[in-house]
Amino acid sequence: MTTVALKDVTKVFQDGTVAVDTINLDVNDGEFMVLLGPSGCGKSTVLRMVAGLEDPTTGAVMLDGELANDLPPRERKIAMVFQDFALYPHMTVGDNIAFPLRLAGVEPTPRGDRVTDVASALGIGDVLGRKPSQLSGGQRQRVAMGRAIVRRPGLFLMDEPLSNLDSGLRAELRAEISGLTRELGVTTIYVTHDQAEALTMADRVAIMRKGVLQDVGTPTQVYGRPATLYVAAFLGSPRMNLLEASVYVHLDRYVTLNLGEQALYLPWDDIRSRAVAHYHGERIIVGMRAEALTPVAPDTPGDVLQGRIRYLEHHGHESLAFLDIGATAIMVDEMGGPVESGENGQRGLRRFGQVMQRLTGRVGEAPDAVPTGGGNRTSVLNDPGRHHRRPAELAVRLAPYPAVSAGHPLAVQVRMDALHFFDERGDRIDVGWR
Repeated sequence: MTTVALKDVTKVFQDGTVAVDTINLDVNDGEFMVLLGPSGCGKSTVLRMVAGLEDPTTGAVMLDGELANDLPPRERKIAMVFQDFALYPHMTVGDNIAFPLRLAGVEPTPRGDRVTDVASALGIGDVLGRKPSQLSGGQRQRVAMGRAIVRRPGLFLMDEPLSNLDSGLRAELRAEISGLTRELGVTTIYVTHDQAEALTMADRVAIMRKGVLQDVGTPTQVYGRPATLYVAAFLGSPRMNLLEASVYVHLDRYVTLNLGEQALYLPWDDIRSRAVAHYHGERIIVGMRAEALTPVAPDTPGDVLQGRIRYLEHHGHESLAFLDIGATAIMVDEMGGPVESGENGQRGLRRFGQVMQRLTGRVGEAPDAVPTGGGNRTSVLNDPGRHHRRPAELAVRLAPYPAVSAGHPLAVQVRMDALHFFDERGDRIDVGWR
């Protein structure tokens, strides 16, 4: 087993692209650490630097407390599973699994025993004589896993190993990989853009954006108490509702959060009210997840928001209603693409253009709302790029097929203890937040 530590690690490619920006991250012995983020955020580059396939521009990669920057990959006791499986098509399944043992000079008899044991554990013992082209996607993934496990490494590195599989098989293999690595007790770093994989498999999750580490914690911590606005928006389905609010303090009574045409009242005895009160007369961002909103009768007392349903989404086990409550939403663009101002009639075309930018990777540069290399912070509320405003569509969970439709009024009660508060830079506003 291996511990991993990244100390102020930065990777700048020859064209000047900063792929990883001053990351500090510790992975404990036997821990399952997931690196989560959208495509292009630098998570695979981090994995390759740990493996020795990329050299850090600055900083230190430590393995078991020893500097590993100049250590070649073969001496790092690491096994890597790639996104495309990387199997040898001319070899049988058995030969593919045995290949690293053959390179290491293991004798044929113990080599065969280890291959048989691993293949049986992975449920592919009956296909050892087949070629990869004769296997299903799930079987090929198990072969790639077997080739990594048979080496008995101290560290597993997995680079989106399930992204090429269908959703049902992904769910099955998630459980298998998670259970197997914990049974073996092997330290694992797993890269994915899928939050479901991260939240269900990880001991801890490290969330990245544009090369910068945003948050690190257990799945419960990063979901329930996100450190930044970006993490709050990235995790959860449906996404967290992020609303612009102006703050007005009534000393020793409550803090008013004005959400456009309506308001919520944070009690003074709520410990968070002291932190929010520092923003008296200013704007902040209030986050509320769908599970913090409960449909109620319009005359229900307490913290209730009124609105009309703009549209419904039916998901079989539930329906999602999106309410117009007269508030302003703060949108967070994962890729950081600029959003231009213009007439409402061109909004659809701009959205289509943003989608195409994400698909093609041709995204314009804009100032980041998260510091890189110690630079100045940009205000989320004043930045027309990564974060932009639009009329709020408050996502609310309803019964599978509710007796309402678009245009119907709906009142929702807000769980005040489940609200999240962020300042204009996108940092969490809280007291002892984790």
